[in-house]
Amino acid sequence: MVKWTLRPDGGRPDGRACAHIESPEPEHAPLSDVCRQCVALGHDWVALRACLSCGHVGCCDSSRHGHATAHFEASGHPLMRSVEDGDEWAWCFVDEVYLQPLDDG
Repeated sequence: MVKWTLRPDGGRPDGRACAHIESPEPEHAPLSDVCRQCVALGHDWVALRACLSCGHVGCCDSSRHGHATAHFEASGHPLMRSVEDGDEWAWCFVDEVYLQPLDDG
């Protein structure tokens, strides 16, 4: 399980905080390797994001439909992470800050 911490600048110049990273729930693994909603529509996506609360996988906002954001709006689950190769970041929709993996070393 990855533990997350606020990026040094939080991705925002005003240095916001995020209380959602202290959630006692374990991070859920992505439930698929595709945006199932886009597949059902016959559409492609740009990049995928996974909900840390339930594992739902949706396309990013640069994609045609923004299913990851739509999932947040419907569920209220605040945290999602990129599932793209080489990406190691998460986003809090509520606090609008970027997160990075906590370095335990």
